[in-house]
Amino acid sequence: MAELDLAELTARSLARIRERTPLIHNITNFVVMNDTANVLLALGASPVMAHAIEEVREMVAFAGALVLNIGTLEERWIEAMLVAGSEANARGIPVVLDPVGAGATTYRTATTERIRSGVKVAAVRGNAAELATIAGMEAKIRGVDSVASGDPGAAARLAAARFGGVAVVSGPVDYVSDGSRAAEVHNGHALMGRITGSGCMATATVGAFLAVEPDPFLAAAEAMIAFGIAGELAAENSGGPGTFRAQLMDAVAALDGATILARTRASIREAQPA
Repeated sequence: MAELDLAELTARSLARIRERTPLIHNITNFVVMNDTANVLLALGASPVMAHAIEEVREMVAFAGALVLNIGTLEERWIEAMLVAGSEANARGIPVVLDPVGAGATTYRTATTERIRSGVKVAAVRGNAAELATIAGMEAKIRGVDSVASGDPGAAARLAAARFGGVAVVSGPVDYVSDGSRAAEVHNGHALMGRITGSGCMATATVGAFLAVEPDPFLAAAEAMIAFGIAGELAAENSGGPGTFRAQLMDAVAALDGATILARTRASIREAQPA
């Protein structure tokens, strides 16, 4: 698929998000709740942060996508994720997983496996070490930060096969794979790695695009393009991480089709054999 096609698809999906204002149900971590909600609002979606097990089944019924993020774990929240994920699956609502810190502790790695086993996940997005852990590759992670992980493209491909969906490895280049197709997204800026929660915001953005794009592979690639371009625009007006955070919200809100068409740097190819 040509580079221009990806740009056009991204621009069209962004327009659909703003036309439809899909509800994105997030069960996410304390650190990023506010930023995640605000980036979804800036994008044109409607966020809800609902984690009580007593209400998640009812809440997810209204959603265009469900985002599960294991950044700050607690057993009751994990149970709520499994309940909400099961309900989303029954209703055909796409689920996105952010396995924050998978590989850092046994608990996080086991929780990722519990969700994988109990919920059909349309897309999983993480850093190189998190996805390499899921893929069964050697990786080093410190806290929730990737230290070393080998080939991120291979990690995306193998993680996609393990989940039976789409995998996104974020980094200087974002790698997207569904096992048969692979995309590389070169949009983004180094300042995105200097603020807390940029990866979690990217995961929520994937959820918003999944709510309007039926092909999870394209939705994930489009989301990374849109968020990456916003990061580039924010960096142009930032003096450092503090101003970048504020500028990022403004850049997401100001993002339009013409900008996407002009700035997309991404490509699709057939995936290499596993």
